[in-house]
Amino acid sequence: MELVLPQIDWAPFAPLIPVAIGGLTTLVTDLFLPPGRKYLIAILSLMAIAASILISIGLWGPILGSDLEMVRYGIHDAVVLDRFSLFFYLVLGLVSMLTILLSMGHLDTAAADQGEYYSLVLFSTLGMMLMAAGGDLIVIFLGLETFSLALYTLAGFWRTDLRSNESALKYLLLGAFASAFFLYGIALIYGATGTTMLRQIAAFLADGHPPAPLFMIGGGLLLVGFGFKIASVPFHMWAPDVYEGAPTSVTAFMIAGTKAAAFAAFLRVFLLALPALHVQWSMAIWVLAVLTMTVGNLVALVQDNIKRMLAYSSIAHAGYLLVALVAGGSSGVASILFYLVAYALMNLGAFAVIIALQGNEQERLLLTDYAGLGWQRPVLAACMAIFMFSLAGIPPTAGFMGKLYIFSAALEGHYLGLAVIGVLNSVISVYFYLRVIVIMYMSEAASPRPLVPASVAAVLAVVMSVLGTLHLGLFPAGLLDLARQSIAAVAG
Repeated sequence: MELVLPQIDWAPFAPLIPVAIGGLTTLVTDLFLPPGRKYLIAILSLMAIAASILISIGLWGPILGSDLEMVRYGIHDAVVLDRFSLFFYLVLGLVSMLTILLSMGHLDTAAADQGEYYSLVLFSTLGMMLMAAGGDLIVIFLGLETFSLALYTLAGFWRTDLRSNESALKYLLLGAFASAFFLYGIALIYGATGTTMLRQIAAFLADGHPPAPLFMIGGGLLLVGFGFKIASVPFHMWAPDVYEGAPTSVTAFMIAGTKAAAFAAFLRVFLLALPALHVQWSMAIWVLAVLTMTVGNLVALVQDNIKRMLAYSSIAHAGYLLVALVAGGSSGVASILFYLVAYALMNLGAFAVIIALQGNEQERLLLTDYAGLGWQRPVLAACMAIFMFSLAGIPPTAGFMGKLYIFSAALEGHYLGLAVIGVLNSVISVYFYLRVIVIMYMSEAASPRPLVPASVAAVLAVVMSVLGTLHLGLFPAGLLDLARQSIAAVAG
């Protein structure tokens, strides 16, 4: 029997290769650097991410050409190179770059100068990128497990902190449970269709084969797996405790990166492989969207810890993104892509301010710790105010434009009730976001805290996030056009 090797197109793997090499290089380099030179590991990590971003930008035009629907495959249909995957490569690159900048100052002040931290960030980013490029359910699962395993370790990175240990254990146990649901869903879909390739599943349904109960159950289990990763209700219970206990830089990375990767795979599976079942799965997601928005915002109202407040806020924002997923079509998908970028910038920016304020002190995690900050640290307080305004959806910020596009897509898709519920939830959220601003500018600190210098890297992350948040609020057309270009292969 003659062995036939598969034809491999290496172009789809090009943006992933620098990240993989960077992860391995930083892991080995860490062994030979003295403790005072660990910052070089962070610089190597930034170089790896920058190389991936440049390659992704280079592939956008010359390789794919002028045809917006041009698609290339790495191994059969397993790994996809299209503008959709390239868009998410750029988003994940931005998230990873800001996370590394946050971490450069945060790890030093927390006396945890371990270089393997940056290797784990790169390996997690690699898994997220693979998940976004997956054209096969098995590849998506491999990407899911790759970034999850790295995040389990990162969540418990403060080995001497009981909260960090608790965070890692909860995330590991519940994450493994959700992965089992996802894998079992893949097995059931394979049993019903005979394939795990997304294009072949779509062709199977398009040929007129009625979806068997086995197939519907498998799709439901996939929804459970994705629901866990995006922290939608009722699969959200892990998020507040994990986000609170993990190192702040890791929390920022999880909030932004995990959602981007999960929604990338979510969109590709449900819009490319299961468009024939839009009516069935959109009803379930409609319910999830309403529950997720409402529960996230209502519970955030009573939080006194800013990390827990932002955790429940992230749950609510997952609900807004689900609204656009229900709406579907090019407008709905483009609004998701736009909002993910805006969401990453304003959340990473808020966590950057938290880290910049820390200095050599203990973190300011209680809302009362921010009393009088508007007069003590006016620049950082103004930046935090911008991020809170953006999260609340107040113009002229990226958050406002993102919500505007999402609710407009819902109206365009004739989901008036869902759009109204989303707007009402957004109004509710204004209270707890503005509460932070009121405390900063209208409350007096019980005892003045000494001013500590912020790390240069954290300040740079704050500046990049502020500029991005304001730019997308004032000039959103460019990013929205890129989002529309990137969805031609997955949205009808």
